[in-house]
Amino acid sequence: MLRNSLLALSLAALPLAALLPLAAQAADPLAIEVYNPAEKAIFPVSSELVTGKHDAVLIDAQFQRNDAQALVAKIKASGKKLTTVYISHSDPDYYFGLDVIQAAFPDAKIVASAPTVKAIKASMQGKLAYWSPILKDNAPEKLVLPDVLEGDHLTLEGQPLEIKGLTGPAPQRSYVWIPSLKTVVGGVVVSSGIHVWVADTQSPKSRQDWLATLKGIEALKPATVIPGHYLGQIPQGTQAVAFTADYLKSFEQQAANAKDAKALIDAMQKAWPQLAEPSSLELSAKVIKGEMKWPN
Repeated sequence: MLRNSLLALSLAALPLAALLPLAAQAADPLAIEVYNPAEKAIFPVSSELVTGKHDAVLIDAQFQRNDAQALVAKIKASGKKLTTVYISHSDPDYYFGLDVIQAAFPDAKIVASAPTVKAIKASMQGKLAYWSPILKDNAPEKLVLPDVLEGDHLTLEGQPLEIKGLTGPAPQRSYVWIPSLKTVVGGVVVSSGIHVWVADTQSPKSRQDWLATLKGIEALKPATVIPGHYLGQIPQGTQAVAFTADYLKSFEQQAANAKDAKALIDAMQKAWPQLAEPSSLELSAKVIKGEMKWPN
């Protein structure tokens, strides 16, 4: 009886963590690094390296070959094992660098959501034909089609990276939520410091769906939102989300009032004189006003 009482007292004195299985104890915190080539590249597109104690997950693979090579160097410098590459969208600036990544890390899984894989498969040859003469030596030597991600999340050392928006009205325009970091990797739905690319959302409904996705991001109350395209510093909190939403609302209003693409371009440049990448505005305006065809 005395022995049982002493055992109970000794167990009560132990810290709770000592009584839990290792798997149930708090996991090592994740970290995230961003690679964005900024003005040095055709597109200032973001890639994110999410790291744990031993392993890493890469989100998006860059557009130009030289930037993918710089990204490989960054991954190797981390000292982590790259287990997974996740491609968040079907535009080529998110996946053209995959052949470089795959050659450097042949054991890493390369995945994307089913809508993204479908869209890449349907458009990749046409995108390569268009961009190869422009990219020249920085074009991909081969195209890599991601496998379909099973489920709605990735896992890094026991911690989830959730793919949000897959069940919403625009599943091809999803984003990644990392709860442990309170961070959203915004991908194609969030921009900052540049004219927002609108050419892929050619109907008013598709742009309303985009705004709904942005509201979903704000509802998560993230500490950080990393834009898929940006120039300058990453804005604090949800500032990039607010900027993208304000830009879309402004574009919608000006598009309704403009008689043609030139009038729309002039109105948006007057409303947003500080933004870079006017070529994105020019092409988007021509597409939205019906003066140019663009596959979406």
